[in-house]
Amino acid sequence: MRILTRYVLREFLVPLTYCLTGFLGIYLLFELFGSFNRIVEAKPRFLTVLSFFAGYLSPYLQWLIPAALMLATLYTMWNFCRHSEITAMRASGIGFTVIVRPLLAVAGLMALLVAGVNEFYAPWASELARVYRDERFNPKAAQVKENTPYINQQAGRIWRINKMMLDNPRLLEGVRLSFDRPDGSRQLDITCRKAEYLDGLWWFSYPQYQYFDELNNPIVNPTPALAGLVIRSFPELTETPRDFLLMSKAWEFYTVRDMLHYLETHPNLEKKEIAAKQYDIYSRLAAPFSCLIITLFAIPAGVATGRQSVFKGVVLAMALFFGFYAISLSSMVLVKNQLLPVMVGVMLPNLLFLTAGGYLFYRQR
Repeated sequence: MRILTRYVLREFLVPLTYCLTGFLGIYLLFELFGSFNRIVEAKPRFLTVLSFFAGYLSPYLQWLIPAALMLATLYTMWNFCRHSEITAMRASGIGFTVIVRPLLAVAGLMALLVAGVNEFYAPWASELARVYRDERFNPKAAQVKENTPYINQQAGRIWRINKMMLDNPRLLEGVRLSFDRPDGSRQLDITCRKAEYLDGLWWFSYPQYQYFDELNNPIVNPTPALAGLVIRSFPELTETPRDFLLMSKAWEFYTVRDMLHYLETHPNLEKKEIAAKQYDIYSRLAAPFSCLIITLFAIPAGVATGRQSVFKGVVLAMALFFGFYAISLSSMVLVKNQLLPVMVGVMLPNLLFLTAGGYLFYRQR
């Protein structure tokens, strides 16, 4: 690594660490005020408290990290210009792109971090944090889901699950499964004490059957031989434990893979709901790029701050930052009201501000 690269990295990482730590500390303090009494009463283990705050903060990283990158970039470039370091570097034959390349590399790494957190950590960790808070930091209560419904519209099946352990969704207690005819009338109800998912099949323990005619009147079981089975498998059931876990979650706690799976297994949704859910998917995928875009337009704003006026540069960067998220929110509202195509609503803020940042960056070259 070149000496110049190490120097720029050091000058950039120090304010970035301070900014990110400050933002995280502010959010932690706000949540601590709300949860302090519950923590004192429950006296949970330190790891439980740590996982709670980590899960609470994880969804906000996609906004806090770009904000920290913007402020750190502004300060770094302002500091370089204030001491005429940019001029000295360029007088030595070093291009402007080479000078700021470490900043863009850090922004790229932060974008990867945001993408990884959004997909692999934030969904389940933030859900667990909310359950901890609602259950007053009782880990055992947080692992139990009661009265979970699941509707398979394509197959005409309705599940009602009395109890499901989140750490072992393959075992269900107190299940009632209803089969409907294509015309909507009830055909069969199966109740059982326990249902277990083994080798890709559902096995019901002590199943009991109630058949119905086309008018939903109870009738005698037409297959009495099956009624005597203590344990019976149902290969026709295509539902999986993952489906039940998703139904017990709020949409905000889905991963992108879960969202796609939900749309695949629910093809009969209304167009407005499909558009809203597709927007959530694509915006989740596009969120990490804000790290690069905001850093890109903060670099020339920081140079302007150092050369001309601190106020001018800060106002420019803040206007672009809040404008970026204002347009993003406006696009979301338009898409979810079917006034704008999904991909246009997702890509419009990114393309607009990428163009603006690229133009400002080009002018500084």
